[in-house]
Amino acid sequence: MTPPRAVAIIPARGGSRGVPRKNVRDFLGRPLLAWSISHAREARPVERIIVSTDDDEIADVSRQSGAEVIRRPPQLATDQAPSEPAIIHALESAYPDRALMPELVVFLQATSPIRDPGDVGGAIDLLLRRGADSLVSVTPSHDFLWLDRGDTAVPLNYNPAHRPRRQDMPARYRENGSLYVMRTEGLLRHRCRLFGSIALYVMDEVRSFQIDTPGDFAVCEAIASARRIPAKHPHASMSRLARAEA
Repeated sequence: MTPPRAVAIIPARGGSRGVPRKNVRDFLGRPLLAWSISHAREARPVERIIVSTDDDEIADVSRQSGAEVIRRPPQLATDQAPSEPAIIHALESAYPDRALMPELVVFLQATSPIRDPGDVGGAIDLLLRRGADSLVSVTPSHDFLWLDRGDTAVPLNYNPAHRPRRQDMPARYRENGSLYVMRTEGLLRHRCRLFGSIALYVMDEVRSFQIDTPGDFAVCEAIASARRIPAKHPHASMSRLARAEA
């Protein structure tokens, strides 16, 4: 049986309020964006890697790191614009003929440089094994959650009168934003990253770390260095829920 084809799409705007020029800022000797491009290159089913951007410097870094570039229209590059329209725009621009589109779309966040190189391929494999329509990467959570209603706070996932041990609480998961995998047909029909039967690709807390603030860079670099992630890479110059133990 012929394995399905996949395209990886990485949205990377030039504007970033939290960390200016975040996507091209140095992270262990390489632009932050280059790490996600190299992760996509490790996944065998991925036939093309596309960066959607409105920024010339990001476009140059993307090409040097081995990705193609689709220029994002201004209306899809605002702070309020969701990712899905940019992903669909990049997909339809790269494959004008829908009949030639790959079966799968992988959506990677440029702000997740500590994911393992095998996570992209592992997520694709999980979606196919489970026969799911879409997939989201998640991190296990055993936290006690509360909601502040103003007049009082209420527990969301436990009874304080019968407080369980954290290790005895049912497994719950939070989206970590690292990656998503979608069947192309469903993405175009629903215009949403998650739809139909949804699989969960479980990543540990370390691999799930994202860079959203200036302080995150230092923390993330320390974690990556401790895990011996190399500073240089050979390519640097150029709802049904299913659980995966990854």
